[in-house]
Amino acid sequence: MTLRAPRLYDALRRFCLGAFRRLSQEVESGAEIPFAFEEHGGRGRPPFYEYRPLVRGFVETRASRLAEGEDAAVALEELTREPAAAIFARAHGGTGSGGTGSGGTEALYRSVVVPLLIATAEACGGFDWDDGAFDRAYAELEASLFRSGHAYAAVAPLVGVSVGSALELGEGLRVRVAATGEPAALWPEATGLLPPGFGREPDRVCVLELERDLRRGDAEAPDAPGEIADAVTALRLATAGPVAAGPVLFERLDWRPYAIRPVLPIAAAQPSGEPIRLDVVRAALARDLLERLGSADEDPDLGEALDRWELSLFQTDPFRSEQLRASLAALLGGGDGLATAALRAALLLGESGRERAALLDELRALAGGDAASANAADAVRRALVETVIHEDRAGLVTGLDEALLGHRPRPGRPVGGAFVAARAAAG
Repeated sequence: MTLRAPRLYDALRRFCLGAFRRLSQEVESGAEIPFAFEEHGGRGRPPFYEYRPLVRGFVETRASRLAEGEDAAVALEELTREPAAAIFARAHGGTGSGGTGSGGTEALYRSVVVPLLIATAEACGGFDWDDGAFDRAYAELEASLFRSGHAYAAVAPLVGVSVGSALELGEGLRVRVAATGEPAALWPEATGLLPPGFGREPDRVCVLELERDLRRGDAEAPDAPGEIADAVTALRLATAGPVAAGPVLFERLDWRPYAIRPVLPIAAAQPSGEPIRLDVVRAALARDLLERLGSADEDPDLGEALDRWELSLFQTDPFRSEQLRASLAALLGGGDGLATAALRAALLLGESGRERAALLDELRALAGGDAASANAADAVRRALVETVIHEDRAGLVTGLDEALLGHRPRPGRPVGGAFVAARAAAG
């Protein structure tokens, strides 16, 4: 192996050797390494089972004590001499974690030294030292330290939906079928963190994946929980399906385990309903919605409408209908009340006079205090889709009012992929 930093290699190897000795002594004294019982297999073939030692958790709980030794101090001293290591630590640890102060060395220890020790121990299957296992782990570390940038990814289990092939949602986000054994290949403890039945049911075999290229000097990893939650909202709007992600997402940096983080509760909870199949048309609509959802940050009423609608997915009447009324009023009321919002929604969604009249009857019943019918609830969802796609909510409301007065035609839907997808989703 050609070394770019021989002194660093030697210091890290000495630390790992010492840590192996101390950890193996604990095991010999009675400390137990937990094991994961993993099931591997797929539809149409019998499963097989594997026991995997969970050395990561065993090491991490003892990492603070291992940092107290002189070998750890020497390893950290060598790391602080490598500018690339500080960049690597900032990418893992966030803003302010670089440098050579106590916070910087802690970030280096947690983001470089401990993962190297864990990778070596996992390759050894415990704490019986193997030079080849360390050399391979160190080679991967050097490749990460001295590259011009870093490859970041986050993967969250996705339930309530199935796909035939990978579908792009834009900005590095995609829905795809999970690979066999994913994510347990990088996180042995993942088995207990997956949704029940994941990998065995047709609507529980997909993942939502976020990928980003981090430039050298990028201080923080992406906000994966926020971006995953926005993607789930877009998928729920586009499909009306019981889509949920999580309960946790698995992050990696340069194909090495980085972190396990919780998915935001609203995205991790699964609504009731029949699973759906995501096709290219609905994926195109979800992509357009996701691209425009950021406008809700600048429009409090639109944000309120989206939040209320999403909350309604998890409630029963009378609270469900109340949330839908609040969503419709915030979306198209414009200060003129719920009845006016119902009239505007009927005009926005109906393609003919008869269809608009039927929609208006459903929405007036909701506005009058009745429990939301299936048609009324779906009309609120469709109105949200149309409004987000138009981007200018205030302009859309003005256009609808002018159309009601006969001053202009009904506002047209956007042309292109979003138009086709919206028509398909509207049924």
